[in-house]
Amino acid sequence: MTSNSQVFGKDAEVAAEQYLRQLGYRILGRNVRLSNGELDLVAQHQDTIVFVEVKARRTAQFGGAKYSVTSQKQKRLINLAAQYLSQHELSQRLSRFDVILYQCDDKQVGHLEHLANAFELEGNDGRW
Repeated sequence: MTSNSQVFGKDAEVAAEQYLRQLGYRILGRNVRLSNGELDLVAQHQDTIVFVEVKARRTAQFGGAKYSVTSQKQKRLINLAAQYLSQHELSQRLSRFDVILYQCDDKQVGHLEHLANAFELEGNDGRW
């Protein structure tokens, strides 16, 4: 059985994917399962592989979606991205991490905010 929050999260991922496609991104994978977790979206924008974390919040309480990608979550995403790049022999490609925030307003209408290059590896030029 699917909960309302799972449906809300999936709706946010669909909205994020459609948004990225409109911007010219090519979606390489959605809900990509790896041994240590899952990547929400993997896309290609020009020559860059983009790992996209989609965060959905019904309200802005507790700072909203923007504050939910903690340093611990960032480390996990970095490890998943390294695994993905290795498996697909893309380790020499430029890559980055984006976050798409999907948040409802007072009327429960969803709005997207795209944080391109939301975080990065220290001392990394975008190549692994």
